[in-house]
Amino acid sequence: MQQLLFALVTIIAGVIGCVAYFVASNWLLDRIFPSKGRAGAIASRNLRIANMVRPWLFLTPALIALTLYLVYPVIESVWLSLHGRDGQQFVGLNNYRWMIDDGEFRQSIFNNFLWLLIVPATATFLGLIIAALTDRLWWGNIARSLIFMPMAISFVGASVIWKFVYDYRPEGAQQIGILNAIVTFFGGAPEAWITLPFWNNIFLMVILIWIQTGFAMVILGAALRGVPEETIEAAVLDGASPLQIFFKIMVPQIWSTIAVVWTTITIVVLKVFDIVLAMTNGQWSTQVLANLMFDWMFRGGGDFGRGAAIAIVIMVLVVPIMIWNIRNAAKEMEGR
Repeated sequence: MQQLLFALVTIIAGVIGCVAYFVASNWLLDRIFPSKGRAGAIASRNLRIANMVRPWLFLTPALIALTLYLVYPVIESVWLSLHGRDGQQFVGLNNYRWMIDDGEFRQSIFNNFLWLLIVPATATFLGLIIAALTDRLWWGNIARSLIFMPMAISFVGASVIWKFVYDYRPEGAQQIGILNAIVTFFGGAPEAWITLPFWNNIFLMVILIWIQTGFAMVILGAALRGVPEETIEAAVLDGASPLQIFFKIMVPQIWSTIAVVWTTITIVVLKVFDIVLAMTNGQWSTQVLANLMFDWMFRGGGDFGRGAAIAIVIMVLVVPIMIWNIRNAAKEMEGR
């Protein structure tokens, strides 16, 4: 209860503070550069200057926050990655050389590659197909709501749900895990699914696919509804089948949106941490880069230099995709 009250007070104080800042800053700007009751030339000059300054009143808090919570941490992380365990002794590129030779880091890179290969493509494909199918059903809105619902669940919350799906009990005991209950119902033997090498990574990916499919469905569904009816009617008159219309007429017209969705999910995958931490904590060959960084930085490793070096690797992998994503989104908005 105390935490809820603290969170509520923080939200209220933050909202009041923002409103007070914008009201006070605009009032002060209008007093410094008044336009009312002044001569025409002076009023015009003051109004022009005020209009130039006013956007920065809105941007300044965001720029300060970005500097404190993005720019500074990046610079500090680069600096820490060149230092030793306690962040004091300069070691140059030794932490990066360690990564190349470390088996767990290579395992993390391989697992991240698997996640990148499977999750964005699967979630985007399922979202596209579901968006097309639900658009033709009278109960499509209900179906879309149910499929989008996992987006409202945190990654840790989703992991807890799927723990019950993959839960394992010894053979002969009552299975509370849905998957093992189905297996034993058909005469099979229960398995500890999240301990199976290689396949346990797939089982963890299913959780993120389950969450991100709803996101892909909503964005791609909106794009599909924006396809001009004239092109679809022309294809029908030419004798195209529904599948041909979908894959050869509609999909090419929303390809830029598909690319944006795919890259957005890719960025999420590169930073995946919560699911692995909650489900396996990186055990049984499921380690990923973000979880490895957390282990070295804050847990058993306690090595700030190595943790920061892994964080820099994650950033280097994410930034090019993010830039490409932003550019494609900007081009799509310009096209509209």
